[in-house]
Amino acid sequence: MEDEVTVPPKPPSLIRRIFIGRRGIRAGWSIGIFTVILVVISLVFVLPLRHILQLAHLPRNGVLPIPMGSMELALFLGVLGASIIMTRIEHKPVISYGLDGPNRLRNFLWGFLFGFIALSMLVGTMMIFGFVHFDGEQIFGWRIVKYAVAWGVVFLLVGLYEEYTLRGYLLATLSRGIGFWWSAVILSITFGSVHLSNTGESPVGIFSAGAIGLLFCVSLWYLKTLWWAIGFHAAWDWAESYFWGTADSGLISRGHLLGVHPQGNILWSGGSTGPEGSILVVPLLAIIAVLMLIAWRNKMVVAAPAADSGAKG
Repeated sequence: MEDEVTVPPKPPSLIRRIFIGRRGIRAGWSIGIFTVILVVISLVFVLPLRHILQLAHLPRNGVLPIPMGSMELALFLGVLGASIIMTRIEHKPVISYGLDGPNRLRNFLWGFLFGFIALSMLVGTMMIFGFVHFDGEQIFGWRIVKYAVAWGVVFLLVGLYEEYTLRGYLLATLSRGIGFWWSAVILSITFGSVHLSNTGESPVGIFSAGAIGLLFCVSLWYLKTLWWAIGFHAAWDWAESYFWGTADSGLISRGHLLGVHPQGNILWSGGSTGPEGSILVVPLLAIIAVLMLIAWRNKMVVAAPAADSGAKG
């Protein structure tokens, strides 16, 4: 009886090796496809909405919740839509890339609490040392609840959009190619750089935005979900813009509860940037980082997006 001849498997074609790695579509091509989809969605839906809002002749002496919330909702839905399309292409669950994970509500609420406390500590410290002046209550009666809820919804959308854009699909996919922490650093620098377009932004404000973004990556690494970061992000902006009534990356919100304005050296007061433009934000972020590591040191340090950190392609 003759021995059976084993035919070796046919090696993959050059084209397949260029586009497909061991874990499916290579990370670079996936990010490229995601970007194209996101640009198309933006051209079709987001830019027309921005044009409509500009035609509405909105007041220039402060940001209103409805137009800002409308834009943030459109932006978030655009990123969510692009991410969902990629989940279909890559055969992954629809709710992926950080919106899933354990204890979502609890993590969101804890993040919101810490975000509010952190920003309030920063403003309180600046007030004690005379770097900002307290102007007192600015709105009264039913308008307090009205604007508290309205701005709460807006900044929830801000947190969802900004976190899911840079620390959702992009972070998870880039981690497949170059590792989680290199991806976190690159996208945090990108997050800080995006703030360059904000009116009244400062070098300290840009640095603090990037540093906060890196802290949000740390929370994703430990908690395996973006919801803590979304809560912190939303509360930080809500406390800054609505509760204390300061500038937020150079933007002033209308309908804020209290009023605080900077005084003295802008390096300490933050100037037109707001509290996150004060050099005092640096020790605050260091304290937050230490507290995060102490609180989560016993958690398993392999998050979902980091699981592929050693894989290429």
